[in-house]
This record gives sequence, structure tokens and C-alpha cells, in this order.
Amino acid sequence: MDDFYRDYILEHYRNPHHFGHLEAPTVTAEDLNPLCGDRIRMDLLVDRNGTVQDVRFSGKGCAISQASASMLTDSVVGMKLEDVAKLSKDAVLENVGIGISPTRMKCAMLGLRVLKSAAIGSLAAWPDEE
Repeated sequence: MDDFYRDYILEHYRNPHHFGHLEAPTVTAEDLNPLCGDRIRMDLLVDRNGTVQDVRFSGKGCAISQASASMLTDSVVGMKLEDVAKLSKDAVLENVGIGISPTRMKCAMLGLRVLKSAAIGSLAAWPDEE
């Protein structure tokens, strides 16, 4: 079973889903893991109802950081910002499907940290009126 997940991670690393930039994102967030130099940027296009219509990510880093970001982008299109902001570490670990060592945990969680930062920042700035 672990071989399947390793291949799945490598596939997302080699052919990431939703990779690139949005032309006119509603919100953008970026962060890096200073321990290893992994960097991820997320662009979200959010409609008036607070639903993610599109997402793109870019960056450089190890297979774990890039694959977990790719997997996250698959799951957030169509989600409300409030739900994106509530995504947990467990959601990422379930996506990755293999045990992550403590030294690689920051790599696996980088995409989640950036995505949640974008969602929370967007929620804070979201207009109250319809």
C-alpha cells in the first residue's frame, strides 16, 4: 500500500494539479519553510458568496511539499472560505497517505499553512454587505 502512495506523491510532484498563477486572483498568499527552502504561493478566485471558484499554486521544493499542495488544490474548488480555513492537518495527512516523519511534517503542511492564510486573510477582508 505504501508503494501506491509513494507513486501517487511522485505523480503529483511531477505533474501537479492546478499549478501556475491566476490572472486576477481574489487573494494570494505565500510562505516558505526556512528550514529547507520550500516555497509555496496560492492564488484563489473567490465569488461573492465566499466560495472558491478556482485555485492555483506555484513554488519550489521537495516532493512532499509540492505534492501535498497539489492534493489540497484538488479538494478546495467549490468550498466555502470558512471551510477552507477549518481544514486540518489530518486532511493533509489523509491525502498524502503515508507516515510523515517529524522533520518532513513542515514540508507536508506548508501548502495548508499558505492556503489557510489566504482563506483567513480573505475572510477578514470580506465585505459584510451583499
